[in-house]
Amino acid sequence: MHLECAYISSCDSLNSLNSDHWRKNVPVLAKSHRVYSIDLIGYGYSDKPNPRNFGADYFYTFETWAAQLNDFCTDVVKDEAFFICNSIGGLVGLQAAVMEPQICKGIMLLNISLRMLHIKKQPWYGKPVIRSFQNLLRNTAMGRFFYRSVATPESVKSILCQCYHDTSQVTEELVQKILLPGLEPGAVDVFLEFICYSGGPLPEELLPQVKCPVLIAWGDKDPWEPIELGRAYGKFDSVEDFIVLPDVGHCPQDEAPNLVNPLVESFVARHASPKASVSV
Repeated sequence: MHLECAYISSCDSLNSLNSDHWRKNVPVLAKSHRVYSIDLIGYGYSDKPNPRNFGADYFYTFETWAAQLNDFCTDVVKDEAFFICNSIGGLVGLQAAVMEPQICKGIMLLNISLRMLHIKKQPWYGKPVIRSFQNLLRNTAMGRFFYRSVATPESVKSILCQCYHDTSQVTEELVQKILLPGLEPGAVDVFLEFICYSGGPLPEELLPQVKCPVLIAWGDKDPWEPIELGRAYGKFDSVEDFIVLPDVGHCPQDEAPNLVNPLVESFVARHASPKASVSV
């Protein structure tokens, strides 16, 4: 069986769409599959063009990243693919599957972001306040001051310890993997644009449009994306199963690879055709 894998990650912290977050998965899965772990534009060690240079309200959107993922599959993978995604990365995978359904064979979502700060989920009286605060961050020195305060080893470790249930997995190596790309030129502009991006699609809008099978796995100790709310996604017709990962936080692929890797293997085996690929 010829399979290829590519990974999309996010831990909702500094420079989070970072392929290094899959360092515990790629070597294992690469024993039997061709695996790609992707730094989406603006994150990890990909280019970080200033969004203001493009004239649009927002450049770093799920549509931008979905187009990048599909182009990567077309130009590099040259085959169908499975997408294995974490958190915000799950929106990218779903959007890519909706835009180019012939590419994606299946999607595995690990603690997909509920997007609780999306503008549609805010009360009418809160929307002007949110927009004013976003404008303050993007267009004044406050945003850069805020970024400098979080772009430190101490802050990154603190953020990771919030979302990992087993904090022993928050190693100095992990802190550096998350932090260093965020210190590259241009990272602050990407960060400020994305934290002010409260529009775009919601998971509940994309799941009904997806044509391929979807598997959802959820760490039940996630403080950011509560499993009680996540269970609702398991009711969509495209979702074949909702699997609870016990005593795991927001980033299961890194905190509990012993649980995630076998799930990836079995999901791919169920749905792969002889020439399919796996993308995360």
